[in-house]
Amino acid sequence: MSELYDRIVSERGSFERLVARLPGFKGYVDNKARRSADRLLRDHIADQLSQRVARLVRIEKVLLDNGGLSFMTKTQSAKTKLQLYRDRVAAAVPGYSGFFAAIKIGAEEMEKLYSFDEAQVRYLDQFDTALTGLESAVNAKDGIAEAISALDQVTVEANDAFSLREDVLTGLDKSLS
Repeated sequence: MSELYDRIVSERGSFERLVARLPGFKGYVDNKARRSADRLLRDHIADQLSQRVARLVRIEKVLLDNGGLSFMTKTQSAKTKLQLYRDRVAAAVPGYSGFFAAIKIGAEEMEKLYSFDEAQVRYLDQFDTALTGLESAVNAKDGIAEAISALDQVTVEANDAFSLREDVLTGLDKSLS
């Protein structure tokens, strides 16, 4: 499909690792609980992303206080993409709803969905790494443009990965109906 799709599917960890990263997350494989479990996953990731947006705002304030006005357009762009990703995750229609109840999907299809769900959780770590890099660059007053660029790249990739997840769900719906 695409390089990003292949990487997400190949980097998947165990289902248990996904569940271990989400507090209170149970019933994911239970057909009756998929919709609520999916909503729990979306809410958890959206909440975590809100915290990353808030962290970026704090970093921007420090940057601005240190004379970094020239970087505000770039940080604003990255922040807008991060917020867009957060909003998409929060507003997504639960992926494990109607067609799953009526159609039995196989283990391979569920593994693909687990891969994409786990990828969304892994992006939280990548945002942390990028924000830590930006924070260090701001404090050192060196490498700021590169750190903003690295954060921006993660925001673009996370949005692309979320789009791929939606494509997988849409493809499953079409192929299973």
